[in-house]
Amino acid sequence: MLFHYVAADSSGKMIEGELDADTLNDTLRFLAGKELRPVSVKALAKAKSGWSLFGGINTEDKVFLTKYIALMLRVGTDLLSAINILIADFDKPAVRNFLLEIRDDLGRGQPFYMPFSRHPRDFSPTFINLVKAAESSGNLEKTFNDLSVMLEQEAELRSQVRSAMVYPIVLVCVASAILVFLTTFALPQLANVFTNSGVNPPFFSQVVLGTGIFIGANIVPIFLILAALIGGTVWAVRKTEPGRRAFQTALGRTPVIRGIYRDLAIQRMASTISSLMKAGLPIMQTITVAAETVGLREYKDALVRIANDGLAKGLTIGEAFRRESAFPKMIANLVAVSEKAGHIDEVLGTVAQFYTSTVDAKIKAAVSLLEPVLLLVMGVMVAVIALSVIVPIYQLTTSF
Repeated sequence: MLFHYVAADSSGKMIEGELDADTLNDTLRFLAGKELRPVSVKALAKAKSGWSLFGGINTEDKVFLTKYIALMLRVGTDLLSAINILIADFDKPAVRNFLLEIRDDLGRGQPFYMPFSRHPRDFSPTFINLVKAAESSGNLEKTFNDLSVMLEQEAELRSQVRSAMVYPIVLVCVASAILVFLTTFALPQLANVFTNSGVNPPFFSQVVLGTGIFIGANIVPIFLILAALIGGTVWAVRKTEPGRRAFQTALGRTPVIRGIYRDLAIQRMASTISSLMKAGLPIMQTITVAAETVGLREYKDALVRIANDGLAKGLTIGEAFRRESAFPKMIANLVAVSEKAGHIDEVLGTVAQFYTSTVDAKIKAAVSLLEPVLLLVMGVMVAVIALSVIVPIYQLTTSF
């Protein structure tokens, strides 16, 4: 726990600082050892501002935490000792503050899952409920080991997406840089040459050159407007419910991305339900948590109906899934068959692995399709600009 102290030294000079200590008595003993006379000692709340200033807890941090805790529990280390060792090893402010919060809660007899539940932006509902269920069943070691595997798979999938998008993003940036250079510097100069020479360019050349002159003369306000639009759109999508719905609707209607987005939502649903059922969470609560993590509004509403209008009214899981047209029939049939066999968690775990591979393959296919399209668009842009310049130059040279 963090304590803020104000103390006086032997000469009467006031000294102010902060100390990480277990209790108030530990802080007072520290001050006495430094021959400082305490004037004021106050316990501080965890500095949540540090989370935003120095970055939150990322996936790599969570993988390390879960792996380490699982390992320490496996070799017989108690939970509090494991947290104390982690505190000594971590220098990242966000992680260290969170670990101090865990230690403080454990020292006061609070449940282990409570610190995680206070940070929903860093820990998903699936993570929190798995820890809660494992704590109740006394199976923290296996649960944290499973969590580390889940987080590694999530990190690997994100890495694949980012790697696949590197080349298209580079193409877009290069094309944008070329377009800005041409419209800001080259086209206005050429337009002035044609104007002063008295050449009357064709209509399409006038449109391109006029666009270049306009952009070149207003590049700063255009840049500011574009930056504001992009920033506002990102903020609306991340922070507002209407923005998220509009973004999901747009993705759901984009031909290539639509399939990837839906498969990814099914993968999250299957993985979440499988993990929570293995941890022993009640099926109603499992479906509710899966609805919060699935990421697609259509599937979220369907899962809520399965829980509230299906399971709550006595339907089996398979019957409730079959009533929803949002999910592929294969998913509903697998759930129904595996429910009768008594191993839904295993079947959905296999489904999650299958859709992980499917998403990876679809991302690679989409990128392989996107690359030539971007090259074609760049070629068309350059060809239009080149023709709009070459034709007036030809008229200019033949006029002499």
